Amino acid sequence: MRNFILGTDWWTDCDDVVALRLLARAHKRGEICIKGIGINGCMEYSAASVDGFLASEGVQDIPLGIDLEADDFGRNPPYQKRLAPLAKRCMSNEQAEDAVRLYRRILAAATEPVEIMEIGYMQVIAGVLESGPDDISDKTGVELFKEKVSKVWMMAGKWTADGEMENNFCRNDRTRIGSEKFCRLCPVPVTFLGWEIGYDVITGDNLAEGDVLYQAMCDHGSPNGRMSWDPMLVMLALIGDEAEAGYDAVRGWARVDVKTGANYFTRDDGGMHQYVVKARENDFYKKMINDLIV
Repeated sequence: MRNFILGTDWWTDCDDVVALRLLARAHKRGEICIKGIGINGCMEYSAASVDGFLASEGVQDIPLGIDLEADDFGRNPPYQKRLAPLAKRCMSNEQAEDAVRLYRRILAAATEPVEIMEIGYMQVIAGVLESGPDDISDKTGVELFKEKVSKVWMMAGKWTADGEMENNFCRNDRTRIGSEKFCRLCPVPVTFLGWEIGYDVITGDNLAEGDVLYQAMCDHGSPNGRMSWDPMLVMLALIGDEAEAGYDAVRGWARVDVKTGANYFTRDDGGMHQYVVKARENDFYKKMINDLIV
């Protein structure tokens, strides 16, 4: 069975909620194992709303971590407040484990390869890479990655040209610094799915009233569906093969400007990084997601 850690900004957008439904259902079916979820955008109801949504999906065995300092992204999504009362285990952010420690604990204990899906901001995963030996493990973060992580799947960047800007990389100083460190320090293969992949694929437009996910999308202001950045990354990772998932891949090395958050890519057949380009029509990806979330 494939093992994953999910990082999510679980912030104001509802595409994270669509993505988490895909993951929760795959976990519940026993197709994969989600070892933990790290929340890298912190608001009042972040942990409780993730826990509440998981509970609504019948999943209550996934540990939660959070970056309590990541509270500088602004806004206040109504769907989180509505989901929070459904929580069964984690009623407040303070009840969730520190996200960097969660990652380190999962990796240190892993006896099989772990893959990481990141659909949010980079400061937590960069913090893991920068971490030194502690009471959890005598390994550094880079050493834990080399030994335990087989691949990172990441929704970030805009790969249509050098110097493009995308929210997950460039939102604020925290994200710019974390993104630059991640691209420079990560010692394992990374596949990026960029902004240009998901902006024109609308999913979640087939949900019924009374569905918790439909309510979250209505609360976001997207009752007729939402752009599909995060669910497309999750589907790509769940399939585990770029070509089978409907993409061509461009291999090389990615970097992020620490001052601006702009992304750059150098093509190299021997590079550890790649970004994907759609090889199919949009309806292919839309149907794949919509069939699994109803």
